[in-house]
Amino acid sequence: QVQLIESGGGLVQTGGSLRLSCAASGRTLSIYAMGWFRQAPGKERESVARISRGGRSTLYADSVKGRFTISRDNAKNTVALRMNSLKPEDTAVYYCAASEDLGLGRNYNYWGQGTQVTVSS
Repeated sequence: QVQLIESGGGLVQTGGSLRLSCAASGRTLSIYAMGWFRQAPGKERESVARISRGGRSTLYADSVKGRFTISRDNAKNTVALRMNSLKPEDTAVYYCAASEDLGLGRNYNYWGQGTQVTVSS
């Protein structure tokens, strides 16, 4: 079973950037599709970005297209989310997750503990 730990969250001003990182242990990340999700207070959790096992395919929520970039380094067992041009509505707890499904994953079975991102206006 894989364990996931996120880092890199924090407080940033509107228009700023952050880079979230997800480190895995227990199993190699290369066998999982990976995703970043977020949940804001009072809202449901939503998918932000996903990446296939080899990194060739990615999928982004419309709200973050052109601003966020997901990447992975299977040799280092890490996944990253680069977030640019941040907006107050990006404020949320961000979670890294792993899926055993093929492609971009449908069911995400393994989750990190989350990291808080706060964007001030």
